[in-house]
Amino acid sequence: MTILITGATGRPGGATVREFARRGTPVRALVRDAARAQQLTALPGVELAVGDMLWPETLERALDGVDTVLMISSAGPLMLETQATFIDAAVRAGVRHLIKLSGGDGQPGFDPERFRSTRSHQQIQRYLKASGLPWTVLAPSQFMQVYLEEAATIAAAGELRLPMGGTALAPIDVEDIGRIAYTVLTTPGHEGRTYPMTGPQSLTMAEIADRIAAGIDRPVRYVDVEPSVKRDEWLAAGYPPPRADAFGQLFAERRRHGAARVDLSSHRTFDVAPTTFAAFAAREAAAFRAEAKHARTPV
Repeated sequence: MTILITGATGRPGGATVREFARRGTPVRALVRDAARAQQLTALPGVELAVGDMLWPETLERALDGVDTVLMISSAGPLMLETQATFIDAAVRAGVRHLIKLSGGDGQPGFDPERFRSTRSHQQIQRYLKASGLPWTVLAPSQFMQVYLEEAATIAAAGELRLPMGGTALAPIDVEDIGRIAYTVLTTPGHEGRTYPMTGPQSLTMAEIADRIAAGIDRPVRYVDVEPSVKRDEWLAAGYPPPRADAFGQLFAERRRHGAARVDLSSHRTFDVAPTTFAAFAAREAAAFRAEAKHARTPV
């Protein structure tokens, strides 16, 4: 059985490829630029395929002989078109099972239509189900890794500056996602199922700041800022306007609701021990101190 992972240089895609390598299971990884995938080529059992999900003519080799796909792409403005185009290519190539990495939010009342990315995920899922391909959806909550994007301010000022008020979220480590995705990709019986997943705790931003502080052994305090102020800070940091606007939509919707629910059903189903935020912060201490590089969320 040949398994393909798209978006393999991103956070969850990369975590899943690393899990395949750790388990000694061969896997094919789709990337747009081989030069950016040097870390993947060094992993045992990883076959690199170069192509663009938006251009079907570049996908013939990547999809040749593929039985199962984990579909991930950038959460930017072209996500809907990109993944719908790829689904069509997968159908033509005879793929037997497509697993889509989607997004979930454990906050009661969260409206996915208010945020571009979650709205696109909903549209893609409808398109996938209508395609006739056997499907599975993985629906993780916010990634713990997004807090690494605040590392420069944390290191320089000892502040976690976000427009979240007292809202609590249940972020998940992408390494947990990779472990769950590995089992879904390599075992039968997951067609037509959606697997929600969160981290093990619902935490306010002040509690997250406390855990980062413990991990780096430096004071960190949460500063609640207005969404417009945070947008300006993102722009000043070099984030393009579409990304800053999309994040603004997301935080505005999250700010409207209360604490997120914890859902560890997928962790239990696949026997994955959930990573706590404290353990994540300790593991990524160098990145939170701005001493090591980290990947930004793509546009």
